Amino acid sequence: MKLTADSLRVPHGFFTRQGGVSGGPYASLNCSLSGGDAREAVLENRSRAARSIGARPDRLVGLMQVHGAEVVEVTTPWSPGDGPRADAMVTLRPDIALGIVTADCAPILLADAVAGVTAAVHAGWRGAVAGVIERTVAAMVGLGGNPAATVAAVGPCIAQASYEVAADFRAAVLSNGVAHARFFAAGRRAARWQFDLAGYCADRLAAAGVGSVSVLGIDTAADEARFFSHRRRTLAGGGPIGHQISMIALEPR
Repeated sequence: MKLTADSLRVPHGFFTRQGGVSGGPYASLNCSLSGGDAREAVLENRSRAARSIGARPDRLVGLMQVHGAEVVEVTTPWSPGDGPRADAMVTLRPDIALGIVTADCAPILLADAVAGVTAAVHAGWRGAVAGVIERTVAAMVGLGGNPAATVAAVGPCIAQASYEVAADFRAAVLSNGVAHARFFAAGRRAARWQFDLAGYCADRLAAAGVGSVSVLGIDTAADEARFFSHRRRTLAGGGPIGHQISMIALEPR
């Protein structure tokens, strides 16, 4: 199942866990090659997702995501599973689909259709605090992009109501500015807070000059039927987990 952002007027998709061939805890559209799912099932799932936005499966690229702030430029496709260690990609190639996998972190898709630049970001809280969003916007500018002409969408991720955090987490976020305290609500327990990851990412996109920012506002942790969730898996005691994919390609062919 594919979700889209109305404001992002280029081929893209924020995919759910539905519509694939994987079974068990990976059912059914698991798109992560780093878990215990069968590789052939994951490749079929990724192919289905790519084709649904009109992209060629052999031109879908992904990363070895590490919750950091590294951004890479994609100039040619690489084989599935061979992506560099990074958490964001930018490209001028209209025929390359950029794919990010998540299971509560925020997937962010960006495009400057006039300049022909697209980007995809895996924004967990660590990467967002470290500046992966701003570095992605800067990388787009380096390829001729204009932040004011750029459209960005923050896809399904863990929502504030589901995201309880402790004092060290809050301190790390506030180290970038006490104004970010507005993204924390009082927690249900002492010395705990509820963090608005999507709002925080949207704010950093806007601060980086991105002209149009939208947020889908869908909670991955609360919607077990449609989304994989690391937080939900952790609260249940662990075990295998799949990841949904988000992707963008300016002119799939």
